[in-house]
Amino acid sequence: MNSATTTDETARRAYWAEQMEQGYALVQQLIAFPVLECGEGFASLRDAAASEKVEMQFSASKIAGDLERVFFMRESLVGDVIIIARAMNERGWILKIEDGFRSLEMQRQLVRKPQVFDAILKKCMWENGGEIPGVEMLARRSIVLTANIPKIGTHMSGSAIDISVLNRNDGLEVNRGNPYLEMSERTPMRSPFVEPAAIENRLAITAMMEAQGFMHFPFEFWHFNKGDAGAHIFNGNPAPCRYGPVNWDPLSNKVTPVSDSLTPLNPLEAMKKEMDAAMARVVI
Repeated sequence: MNSATTTDETARRAYWAEQMEQGYALVQQLIAFPVLECGEGFASLRDAAASEKVEMQFSASKIAGDLERVFFMRESLVGDVIIIARAMNERGWILKIEDGFRSLEMQRQLVRKPQVFDAILKKCMWENGGEIPGVEMLARRSIVLTANIPKIGTHMSGSAIDISVLNRNDGLEVNRGNPYLEMSERTPMRSPFVEPAAIENRLAITAMMEAQGFMHFPFEFWHFNKGDAGAHIFNGNPAPCRYGPVNWDPLSNKVTPVSDSLTPLNPLEAMKKEMDAAMARVVI
């Protein structure tokens, strides 16, 4: 490895570690932020798009194991998403919803999903100079990237969506540098390791989302949320937010605040067990 490559690798590691520590600091703010759950129900993004005759797409993949993705979110936010999707259509784009609401069990399984867990473990080893990290480091990084605590996971509040954007003329993805669920130093919204044209697209998409109040999560270029603790923090609004983590009954459309929102979905001992299993799969 020549000196230029070594310097670049060092810079990438330093940036990744800095971003993850900033993310961890944000997690602490989310944990402490006041929530006054409004009890608002959910509505279907897919049904709204069909009703409003807006061209949108929805991911066909499973979130974890055999669990189907749930393209529902809080009722009053759905109309805002439709406005965004229509504006994208007018620009020649198609909004693709990758993910919407996640139950606690969906989030619990996502944290342990081999594709995701292994990627985070590999990144920890890379950050650690090839050495196997302690489970505490892995858990620290995972909490930023996979929201292992209900209070900090805006998907569990029904107030967030993960998105991709496609071109209407050919169906190809708009270049954001990487596709959905990239897990690297290129993942933060304004990563200096992403090509300028891709950053331009990321920021253009972000401007369209934020015009309707959906704030971007700085450490994932695909994640946007509104009306929850994260959005209040990004907007500098100290008032209690209206959306917190909830259990949702699709039959009655009733929501119940999660009673133990600060309890990790996967405690440290479970993370250690998953880490041991991952070590048998991971190839660096």
